[in-house]
Amino acid sequence: MAKHRLEQPNRGSKVAKRAVVAGSITVGSLAAVAGPALAAPVHVPNVGTFELPGVDTKQIPQQFQEKKAAPVAKSTPAAQQGADVDIPNVGKFTIPGLNPDQIPKQFQPKGGGGIFAPAPTPAEKAVSAAESKIGSPYSYGSAGPNAFDCSGLVYWSYKQAGKTIPRDSYGQLGGGTPVSSIATAKPGDVLIFNGGGHAGIYAGNGTFVHSSTYGVPVKRDKVNNWDLTGIRRY
Repeated sequence: MAKHRLEQPNRGSKVAKRAVVAGSITVGSLAAVAGPALAAPVHVPNVGTFELPGVDTKQIPQQFQEKKAAPVAKSTPAAQQGADVDIPNVGKFTIPGLNPDQIPKQFQPKGGGGIFAPAPTPAEKAVSAAESKIGSPYSYGSAGPNAFDCSGLVYWSYKQAGKTIPRDSYGQLGGGTPVSSIATAKPGDVLIFNGGGHAGIYAGNGTFVHSSTYGVPVKRDKVNNWDLTGIRRY
């Protein structure tokens, strides 16, 4: 009888645990569906985790499935190297473990675009310079910064991009590299019209920026409205 009394608490504990599991999951019905070689872990809150022979994990209700830790995201090579952060009036810092695209634009070097963004070409800078002068008056023989003739606007725009090109429209037609047609033109290409007497800067999508004549300010115009003579790329 003494041996029987010593084993009795252990047996009661097992019965209690089985009762808790059986109260939430119908073990018999699950075991009947699954093959005998299976064994699924069941997690009972405040009690423990148990394996049920003959049960597939997919058959266990979600609230009783064993919780797994979320996978750790793998860092990319860029994140391992770190990203540059430019804080105004403080300085530039490299923060390890961040990708460049995680940095807000206002704190990216030079105001945005990411540290791997390509720098604008001289041609792109020339287009931006010409567009910044839209609305400025025409003045024969002037090459900025406040008034322009046609070739003067082209010359001044490229000067802002750090490149010196011929000053007059005929010289601009003779320089650079020829471009076969407007279909292959790129923003920044110099467009020559009227046999060489007029010049402008191609802005893309069939438009260009130019300073045409007295009383007409610098503006954007359609290439098809003019008699195109040649295209030069500088």
